[in-house]
Amino acid sequence: MIPFPDEFRIGNVFSMIVYGLDYENLEYGFRFDGEYSPENGSLFDKSKVLLDPYAKLVGGREIWGTVPDKYRDFRYRGRVIPEDFDWEGDKQPEIPMKDLIIYEMHVRGFTKDESSGVRYKGTFAGVIEKIPYLKKLGVNCIELLPIFEFDELENPRTYNGERLYNYWGYSTVNFFSPKAGYAASAPLGLAAEELKNMVKKLHAAGIEIILDVVFNHTAEGNEKGPYISYRGIDNKTYYLLTPEGYYYNFSGCGNTMNCNNAVVRNHILDCLRYWIADYHIDGFRFDLASILSRDSEGKPMSSPPLIEALAHDPVLGKAKLIAEAWDAGGLYQVGSFPAWGRWAEWNGKYRDCLRKFIKSGAECGPELITRIEGSSDLYGSRSAEASVNFITCHDGFTLYDLVSYNEKHNIANGENNCDGCNDNDSWNCGAEGDTDSAEINALRRRQIKNAAIILMLSRGIPMILAGDEFMNTQFGNNNAYCQDNGISWLDWNRLNENSDVFELFRTLTAFRSAHPVLRRSDFFTGVNGTGYPELSFHGAEPWNFDRCSPFHTFGFMYAESARDYGTDCDTFIYCAVNAYWEERVLRLPELPAGFGWSVIAYTGDGGLSGSYPWDTVTLMSRSVMLLVGSKP
Repeated sequence: MIPFPDEFRIGNVFSMIVYGLDYENLEYGFRFDGEYSPENGSLFDKSKVLLDPYAKLVGGREIWGTVPDKYRDFRYRGRVIPEDFDWEGDKQPEIPMKDLIIYEMHVRGFTKDESSGVRYKGTFAGVIEKIPYLKKLGVNCIELLPIFEFDELENPRTYNGERLYNYWGYSTVNFFSPKAGYAASAPLGLAAEELKNMVKKLHAAGIEIILDVVFNHTAEGNEKGPYISYRGIDNKTYYLLTPEGYYYNFSGCGNTMNCNNAVVRNHILDCLRYWIADYHIDGFRFDLASILSRDSEGKPMSSPPLIEALAHDPVLGKAKLIAEAWDAGGLYQVGSFPAWGRWAEWNGKYRDCLRKFIKSGAECGPELITRIEGSSDLYGSRSAEASVNFITCHDGFTLYDLVSYNEKHNIANGENNCDGCNDNDSWNCGAEGDTDSAEINALRRRQIKNAAIILMLSRGIPMILAGDEFMNTQFGNNNAYCQDNGISWLDWNRLNENSDVFELFRTLTAFRSAHPVLRRSDFFTGVNGTGYPELSFHGAEPWNFDRCSPFHTFGFMYAESARDYGTDCDTFIYCAVNAYWEERVLRLPELPAGFGWSVIAYTGDGGLSGSYPWDTVTLMSRSVMLLVGSKP
């Protein structure tokens, strides 16, 4: 033990240099002495060994799922890492926000299944092996579920003999350390280097990395939780406490970080700057970000200091900042999250609207028009870049399960099916779960493709859940937070089984990347250089559409002006949508002389493609057709 005498203090900061340490094998912790008075929020206990909140690696966590075999009362040990990684000139790609196609994935689940075919399954190295696949799919940004060190053994329990884990990792142990158990090289102490190598390889492939970060709470939990770091360092500074010394729980996870305290705010800024500077990370998605807007009493602030500081911080100046604009305490800020011109949001209203519409929710039609336009009702004072559009994410059904289950099936989570959302806006197409019915399976396939086309043709930033492009399933589990098994792991066998769905996703990512009109970030719908409105909506007859009344069937058309966008020639993009249970016919808008239509994708029977000489589109029940008008 090395004490800190008072002569090692400058102001309130203690520091010293210790020579002769074997830093490669060093593991360390802190002890803090002070008042123990729970009713006043002070929990100092010098018998506890605490993890350094700034530790760059956590010892004893090198192999996933393994209980540390030493220092059982000192389970989280700080380690020092070398700072000599060779980045070989790597720089962030700095892809404009409007051009992103985001792919949300779990590092372990992405390649852990045997079917992934990679050597280092479930690791950062495994992600590197899948970079050619990501390039083929056409995404240019991956959003990783939490990769800061967390304890997968937290809340240990079993169900029917199956061990349940803290699989997702939304319970941070240390904000500066990568999850060692995600690195194949972790037993050699090289977890940080492996993650940096993954970032470097992804950047070389033109793919950015966004981290899902969890600053709303920590793994220390409520009054019954363990001492890890903050509780023993300065409990009432780092957490929101009631007047009686209990923890406010706006996170739903036992505690809430006091994010707008100056000390905590600076700690979070230090963390994000570190990941930008030392790991070359491109951006962050903030879990339950509305908590970041709460004051010391838990009340929402109109100008939260932390959110403003993040928006204006020079080191974070080019980082993507994305908010999950709600929290477990009922604060819902989609469209109203304090932004300062920098923050984007997961657009939960886009998700809910599209889910309802594709299962024949005509009442959602008028709202869907606004969502396709970029959600000007929510982001009119910002831009469509503020809207991250998605249909599914890690939290909820996969896209296949969304069209295969009416109810959640979470029994395997060991909570009597009481966990997870009950309002999924899903429709099983006529049978619950897998079925041998060719008709139902064909309908499900169409519904998946319908949703994908609308998503990729909407203004805003599209986000795809990993595996949706080949109809991955979680077997109806809509809250697989504890499932480290085939429920959560991607089954790559389904890629071959559903190659037509994968090829459609590939077509759509390439199509979106090729047409800048789809990525325009303001809300312009007026006439452009083509002489047509840049974005128009149509009924059974072109230019005749009531966007304010419920509907099942409509068309929308982008007019891409070569003069305005610098493309080779004017192009017209028309999408015909039928969410009705019977066939419908739409007349196509008339094109300029010399232009003709061709089919890019059709989700109905027959899979039309190529030149389309007719002036009407006949859509089978619940189907979508994408056409392009151009000169031969």
